[in-house]
Amino acid sequence: MAQLWGGRFTGETDQMVYRFNASIEFDKRFVNEDIEGSIAHVVMLEKQGILTQQEKDEIVRGLTGIREDVKNGVLQITSEYEDIHSFVEANLIQRIGDTGKKLHTGRSRNDQVALDMKLYIRSRIIEVDGALKGLLTVIHRIMKEHQDTYMPGFTHLQKAQPTTLAHHMGAYFEMFKRDRGRLYDTYRRMNYCPLGSGALAGTTYPLDRFYSASLLGFEGPTKNSMDSVSDRDYLIELLSALSAVMMHLSRFCEEIIIWNSNEYGFVEMDDGFSTGSSIMPQKKNPDIAELVRGKTGRVYGALVSILTTLK
Repeated sequence: MAQLWGGRFTGETDQMVYRFNASIEFDKRFVNEDIEGSIAHVVMLEKQGILTQQEKDEIVRGLTGIREDVKNGVLQITSEYEDIHSFVEANLIQRIGDTGKKLHTGRSRNDQVALDMKLYIRSRIIEVDGALKGLLTVIHRIMKEHQDTYMPGFTHLQKAQPTTLAHHMGAYFEMFKRDRGRLYDTYRRMNYCPLGSGALAGTTYPLDRFYSASLLGFEGPTKNSMDSVSDRDYLIELLSALSAVMMHLSRFCEEIIIWNSNEYGFVEMDDGFSTGSSIMPQKKNPDIAELVRGKTGRVYGALVSILTTLK
């Protein structure tokens, strides 16, 4: 298959090199974002007179059809494509002909992948924030119901001062509330559109970057094209915020595990969120809470990994 970057090349890429270079198994998750960004791009190109209305309409119809076919399982994203951009463009050309080749006008894969990543991460932030909001709602309900439920407060796993379950749960309410604030800060800082930056120094086409940004729900375009295509600071910020979320979840789960023990007996885990033992039938294990604690390490590892990659 011809590559998007293959203009000057006459020989075939070695298959081992091709597979090593391919990112389709990773970036196929960006298919909706890639198509969303491409639709906004061609709408802007038509507004600027770079594409005709007919060309724009053909491309938008083709892209919408690809998105629906992928969603419905009619069209499969396979490893014959180098990346998700190649997949979308190749299928578009196959469907609408040479007009599909104009999709990439005034755009590089550099600003395209930067856009896809931002759109994807923006959606994930909204998703995680919604989950945290739901958790806070449950914690707040428990606080309201247990204002007069007295319990010992502990330091060093030893009884220290009397308190209430409401007050104890309130500590976690504050933690997860701060976590939502960190996600909001990440979203606010990252919400600028890199589209139109080209490979690193823009393009000679008369693009309207403000219009593209508005179509995609960004605050505006990014200011420096070199920074636009290389910036992944928001991934560090997000993974740092998620690491704090997981740290708070781990602390919370550790207390649930302790409270669920025979020695404490403060709570009993619901059967739906417990497992048993293969050798000790009397056991009822808080494995889900244990797994949350264990999975915290994977998020910490991702943060260290992206820091090491970006350095």
